[in-house]
Amino acid sequence: MVAPGETREEDGSVAKPRLCTVQQVEDLKSLLRVLPLWSSGILVGVTVNAQVSLTVLQALTMDRAVGPRFPFPAASITVTVLAAFALSAALFDRLAAPLWHGKLVVTPLRRVGLGHALNVASMAVAALVERRRIRAAAAVTVVPMSALWLGPQLALTGAEEALHLPGNTALFYGEFPAALRSTATAMPPLFIAAGAYLSTALVDAVRRATRWLPDDLNQSRLDSVYWTLALLAAVNFGYFLVCATTYKYNNNYGDDGDAKAQTQRDDGS
Repeated sequence: MVAPGETREEDGSVAKPRLCTVQQVEDLKSLLRVLPLWSSGILVGVTVNAQVSLTVLQALTMDRAVGPRFPFPAASITVTVLAAFALSAALFDRLAAPLWHGKLVVTPLRRVGLGHALNVASMAVAALVERRRIRAAAAVTVVPMSALWLGPQLALTGAEEALHLPGNTALFYGEFPAALRSTATAMPPLFIAAGAYLSTALVDAVRRATRWLPDDLNQSRLDSVYWTLALLAAVNFGYFLVCATTYKYNNNYGDDGDAKAQTQRDDGS
């Protein structure tokens, strides 16, 4: 392999090509092997971002009163995701993982897989709640249905993120070469960002190609949008399972799911 900018000597003669070490080749192979797993996170980002944005629009049409004198802002409903994330992460680390100790190794891929399953469930619940909202809408402006009905789908999304994001971070940090550990921690935010942009493109494509999302949300077919997101999430889950079952770890994982010892690699020396 020839390094860029080093193909010529100072006298203008062609330089001898520099060969990569075996370690460098193995490091590159490690990166390439992880990429399919990383790519499955993009569609999770698409579905989550689309769901959160659409949920705020739903809340705008619903009864947001908590008690007789406290209507909460529609956008604040998304706090449910953050609260569920914090609670689920704590419960998983303190309760679920210890219960599995000695029975099942909670590897990063298993944690990510649980997140994918909850992603599908969240979209399905969102579709069912929206169907109920549409039936209650009739011709009124404010649907006689509490916006708190939107809480379960957002709670599932928060629980999904509490499994999916830490699982991916642990996976990339444990599987990336030591020299690229800082890059490993940036991989989950990267697919989140990609998902945010693509979710905008998806919603725009739905508006252009169908009549599911008119200006009046009470006349929409938002439930069909959610079922489409659930289908995409299910297909993506299947893709992840294929990638996960064929993936071989570079590390050994203990009962707590943490990397214990990295496989020795030939460094070319």
